[in-house]
Amino acid sequence: MLILLPPSETKRDGGAPGTRLDYADLSFAELNRPRRRAIAAVRALSRNRAEAARALKLGPTLADEVLRNRVIGTSPLLPSIDRYDGVLYEGLDAASLSSAQREFAGRTVAIASAAFGLTRALDPIPAYRLSHDSRLPGLPLGALWREPVSSVLSAQPGLLLDLRSEAYAELGPAPRREGSVFVRVVSVDGSGRRRALNHFNKKGKGEFTRALIEAGIDHADVESLLAWAAGAGIRIEPGEPGELELVV
Repeated sequence: MLILLPPSETKRDGGAPGTRLDYADLSFAELNRPRRRAIAAVRALSRNRAEAARALKLGPTLADEVLRNRVIGTSPLLPSIDRYDGVLYEGLDAASLSSAQREFAGRTVAIASAAFGLTRALDPIPAYRLSHDSRLPGLPLGALWREPVSSVLSAQPGLLLDLRSEAYAELGPAPRREGSVFVRVVSVDGSGRRRALNHFNKKGKGEFTRALIEAGIDHADVESLLAWAAGAGIRIEPGEPGELELVV
């Protein structure tokens, strides 16, 4: 089983003293070439603060985010699952996981990003600023990541649970095959109508991922997942072909 998560715009500062980015420590080594290209472009862009702010779509209050990119190659590292701190990651609450649960997450959770393509949950990464819609001069992110990430995902056996946002899923589409499913978060109103969620979409994904990690079951297929969810009081159901709907 591989659970795919989106990143968050916001990142925690800091990291382990004396550490710095080392591509050899990252999973999915076949992504190292595009990773190096992305990081080199990010560092080059950060030399011009005003240009970088425009390319990264940063307003005046976020302009200092450019400084993170200037030191992306030398700043200290945190595991990916600890680096991100948006709504989804608040719901996941990785800091409170046990050692065994973190080890399970390290094997079964991967996080998409515009800077690194995919990293596993415990891969060490620096703080940075780069989004799916950022514009790196001469290096379109879609062209950079689409084929390499898709190739990595196509090589993954078993259940593939895609909880990424549609924008990050576009950067590296998951294979269309049995056992590869995109998860949508929906609510049901009093008349039974379903609607997609925004803020609670992210929170629901984080809490669902937390429940999967706590259970510690490496589900082989969708049927196993659905059976576990029913017993755990989690409402997740088949949706459109190739999709599941998580009802919150």
